[in-house]
Amino acid sequence: MINVGRLIMKTAGRDAGKYGVIVDVIDNNFVLIDGQVRRRKVNIKHVEPLLPTLDIQKGASHEAVVDALKKLDIEVVDTKKKEQKPKPVKKRILNSKKSKDKEAKSQ
Repeated sequence: MINVGRLIMKTAGRDAGKYGVIVDVIDNNFVLIDGQVRRRKVNIKHVEPLLPTLDIQKGASHEAVVDALKKLDIEVVDTKKKEQKPKPVKKRILNSKKSKDKEAKSQ
């Protein structure tokens, strides 16, 4: 029942209730999933296999998984990473009295 291309529903974690596809079977306890869920290795106890099997290859890309899920009318919303703007550089202004006091103490 746990094989590549099997449609699953995540039952535990922050992605619980979302659909995914088994992309790779790692061992007896873990599989690699992708789809509405984050692409990651999960324990098979945390997924529920469903009846449909999608026609994807082992290790398929995210785009191939999304295309296969669209055929089943399951929509995948991709969140793109925001571009980070460089932080403005603040110039440090030294207080002239403090710097003069430090210079006087060191002499």
